[in-house]
Amino acid sequence: MDFLKKLFAPKPKRDRTDYKRRFELIGRVGQGSMSKVWRARDSKSGRIVALKVLDKVKTERFEARFLGVKTPKPLEGEIALELAHPHIVRTLEHGWTLDDEQFLVMEFIDGLSMSFLVGTQNEVMQKNRLRFMAELGDAIAYFHGRNWIHRDICPRNVLVDSEHSVKLIDFGLVVPNTPEFQKPGNRTGTANYMAPELIKRQRTDQRIDIFSYAVTCYEMFTKHMPWEAAETLEMVLQHINQPPTDIREHISDIDEEVAETIMRGLATRADGRWQQIERMTEVFRDADRRLARPTA
Repeated sequence: MDFLKKLFAPKPKRDRTDYKRRFELIGRVGQGSMSKVWRARDSKSGRIVALKVLDKVKTERFEARFLGVKTPKPLEGEIALELAHPHIVRTLEHGWTLDDEQFLVMEFIDGLSMSFLVGTQNEVMQKNRLRFMAELGDAIAYFHGRNWIHRDICPRNVLVDSEHSVKLIDFGLVVPNTPEFQKPGNRTGTANYMAPELIKRQRTDQRIDIFSYAVTCYEMFTKHMPWEAAETLEMVLQHINQPPTDIREHISDIDEEVAETIMRGLATRADGRWQQIERMTEVFRDADRRLARPTA
């Protein structure tokens, strides 16, 4: 009954914004399964921002999964507003549109997606790969330190700005790292990056992010997935049934410590992985220093 009361409870009154009047929508810069993102000019400040508008139906469907918990799940905008880290995109405002959709106003990152850099393996990636990996790990460590589980670490959710600094950009699937939200059943994320325990609907914790981070690092080095790329969760079950391809089969001269660190992050059992992401970033940062070429 409590679940039904929450589900059908009247929505609280909120201040609403006509975002199409307030913002000049310059161009679409992104679209996820639950949102659309524009490069926009804010008439209030005159600044160029990233405007993210969440799909009302899909967002409510996702939030409804947590109506049975005693402690309400914070909204994406509420989570984003409290984050302050050099490698996490800064959120300036969270509000509601006239259609009762959530919107977020964020700093606009003029840069490249990590997906693009993975695909091209261009000079920017070649020169900065280990540093990018360490910076992304720093962002996730900060996230974990604030007791969150990100649940969707993947190249699509990472940008590299014009100064070649990493920015983690999406928090739509974030949940608190508490027993209520660790319960089995909430299988969300990007299929190729999902940890085995998440796929099997087992209890989860922050170690699912460590797995996703290891997959991302593997891909940043090799342009390949540790397993054959999957389009369905059924195909992703090979995460459980088959060992990953050793990264050294793709990159024979990869630094041994880096290779071992990434492969341990891909362990099928959460207990076999690194337990804190900082252990991984330490290795990557040390390798970046050791392998750096001397400058003239």
